[in-house]
Amino acid sequence: MINLYPWLSFYFWYVDHIPLSSQNNATLKLYNEKCSQILKEPEIRFAGIVDKDGKLIAGGFKEGLVPYEGDETRLHSFLEFVSKASIRKEYDQSLGPINYIAARRDKAVLVSFPFPITQILLLISAEPSANIENLAKKVVKIFTNVN
Repeated sequence: MINLYPWLSFYFWYVDHIPLSSQNNATLKLYNEKCSQILKEPEIRFAGIVDKDGKLIAGGFKEGLVPYEGDETRLHSFLEFVSKASIRKEYDQSLGPINYIAARRDKAVLVSFPFPITQILLLISAEPSANIENLAKKVVKIFTNVN
């Protein structure tokens, strides 16, 4: 398993430290651009940034895609699980922080990348054939080199 945290930590630190007043428009635009890049991958069905209240603030389903019946419900359930798991810090000292949380289901792969400080999550849904490690590498590539 690759260690994604060093690659993502600078980006997440950068985004988390943008003043809230300027974060709204500039950051939401950046989030939407990054989600759009992820959605260009053929196996990706959904890429979105979800705030700490569970509200989708950027991204969404791939354009032209007809969501499976229950897609939104599954994403919401996974988000609830991930939100609880991501804020738990009891093993950070001994095992290191969470890089991502993934679940492989019969009909979809769900992956979440927590933003360490603001508790915002990047939530991805992909086809069941998706390789989770390769998907994680693509996310790291897309979310690095942010000015």
